[in-house]
Amino acid sequence: MTSDIIFKYFPELTPHQKQQLEQLPGLYSYWNAQINVISRKDIELLPERHVLHSLGIAKVIQFLVGERVLDVGTGGGFPGIPLAILFPETQFYLADSIGKKIKVVNEVAKAIGLENLKAEHIRAEDVPGKFDFVVSRAVTQLKEFYPWVKNKFNTQSKNKLSNGILYLKGGDLQQEIAESKLSVQQFHLKDYFSEEFFETKQVIYVKAPR
Repeated sequence: MTSDIIFKYFPELTPHQKQQLEQLPGLYSYWNAQINVISRKDIELLPERHVLHSLGIAKVIQFLVGERVLDVGTGGGFPGIPLAILFPETQFYLADSIGKKIKVVNEVAKAIGLENLKAEHIRAEDVPGKFDFVVSRAVTQLKEFYPWVKNKFNTQSKNKLSNGILYLKGGDLQQEIAESKLSVQQFHLKDYFSEEFFETKQVIYVKAPR
């Protein structure tokens, strides 16, 4: 389970960030044996299918110092943990409605010394505070996801992309986008990563409501 695939696409990582990323496969193997948060077949492919996939968001946007990012339905910590490693001066709040998954997130974050991340067992609608961006990975249909988070945004935008949702999705999304009645921008991960896994994967960006 080599992390070289990540370093290939993110050559500017510091030695500390590389060390943190290299610890993830072993930590997730250990915790997944006790609390199943990743499919068994995927655990061997964790660097590509979970870590690098999460970091697809970093090909679309560079989070800024002091920005706050909410990860809804984080599961075992994706995309939140890899993004928190990449952007140590951005604050990440990871939320999931399943408590045992948040236990894994907290244990992994503690083991690699992530200090810019807070994870809680909480429903998206109940998350306190305001955020610059909401990230997530294929939790539900866009039309259902949007109402959960539409009131969670700071009004002032500082980044090159206005505050909004960055949603990792796969497959043919035409119908889902149409049904959501939202104006979206689609970023195809095959434009950034050459592996076959990313052929149909996208980052969907939805600007926060004014």
